Amino acid sequence: MSRVGRVERTTKETSVVVEINLDGTGVVDISTGVGFYDHMLDQLGRHGLFDLTVKTDGDLHIDSHHTIEDTSLALGAAFKQALGDKRGIVRFANASVPLDESLAQVTVDLSGRPYLVHTEPEGMAPVIGAYDTTMTRHILESFVAQAQIALHVHVPYGRNAHHIVECQFKALARALRYASEIDPRQPGIPSTKGAL
Repeated sequence: MSRVGRVERTTKETSVVVEINLDGTGVVDISTGVGFYDHMLDQLGRHGLFDLTVKTDGDLHIDSHHTIEDTSLALGAAFKQALGDKRGIVRFANASVPLDESLAQVTVDLSGRPYLVHTEPEGMAPVIGAYDTTMTRHILESFVAQAQIALHVHVPYGRNAHHIVECQFKALARALRYASEIDPRQPGIPSTKGAL
């Protein structure tokens, strides 16, 4: 069964198309107009082994907020769609990923209940290129709200803003990959409720 999600989202501020294949090989085609965000979505696809296409046309003449937010919402919705009824998935997973001096620890539950816990070092540089570093939490909030997952992201230490953000996306990719994989020992819904 194909586990592919495709979402189109159009507002007065943005036009977004996202397609994700959970059983891909990490083939990505990303274009949001925000270079560093493109780089992070590339990490998500490649390290999650998701085939990921993202095309966003947003009001970048204002700033990058709407573009990043709406893309993240569409990505979460596409991820949820691709999971289907979640029959046979592993459900829980975690991953720790270092990037030089920085470390990210991510734990995920594909629970059907959106919840985010996010911590990162204080005093981080406010921008990376045209990317506002405060958007990282908002990206995760937006993704979680639409994907309907519980996500805990913790960066206990780090110095370089690029590294701090990038290791979060790499760890998120790995955790989502492991949690969404099919468990050959569990053909049903991995919940005592019988539904996720």
